[in-house]
Amino acid sequence: MLSGSRLLLTGVVTRDSIAFEVARQAQLGGAEIVLTGFGRARRLTERAARQLPQPPEVLELDVNSQADVLAVAKDLSTRWGRLDGLLHAIAFGPPDAFGGNFLQASSESATIAFQTSAVSLKTLTHAMLPLLERGNDGSGGAVVGLDFDASVAWPAYDWMGVAKASLESIARYLARDLGPAGVRVNLVAAGPIQTLAAGGIPGFERLAASWQAVAPLAWDVTDAGPVAETVCFLLSQRSRGITAEIVHVDGGYHAMGARGG
Repeated sequence: MLSGSRLLLTGVVTRDSIAFEVARQAQLGGAEIVLTGFGRARRLTERAARQLPQPPEVLELDVNSQADVLAVAKDLSTRWGRLDGLLHAIAFGPPDAFGGNFLQASSESATIAFQTSAVSLKTLTHAMLPLLERGNDGSGGAVVGLDFDASVAWPAYDWMGVAKASLESIARYLARDLGPAGVRVNLVAAGPIQTLAAGGIPGFERLAASWQAVAPLAWDVTDAGPVAETVCFLLSQRSRGITAEIVHVDGGYHAMGARGG
């Protein structure tokens, strides 16, 4: 379903990353991909890239650096001249933004979480817009962001939860403004997956146990496959009538009223 597509995928850090599974499935589906990495972590991305079916190039991208963002856009313009899909899988918050420190966290930490995890969706999408407009033979490309249900307050998630709520709002406004150009913007709200990033969230194990107890469908925190399959669908032309949507891939947990565990 992605045969011939050209995709920019952020967020691949290790084999456990949801974005890694997206990259793997996209390549198996016939897509040509480019990954991004940042700073010292770029070496981890390059190591993960070598474990994909066809090792792709990794471009330097700090989403808070306008120079980096513009350099990636220029590279892709020269390389492909279009962009059929973009995966935004970027989130970061300083240590005091998590772990039950909501009231004590500094405004600087909250701002960093907001800027990096939410505003970056607009920053990256806007920079890639000329390429996205030419995606899929001029019918427009797709932007997909990774989300975590922001309709409720989660234990320990704190300012990252606020950032995810902002991400959801930003996605809706982007969908409004980019729809006339044929560019679709959607989010996938994934259930908890055991990734490197998840390991940095205090109480992740308790959250995962609650999911396994409450979700109507069995939920495997070690399997990013169902999330990646949905992302690939939204990146493909099979979703060409869908925008401004938040698709929950969480085993149905979000719809349940009793959340024990």
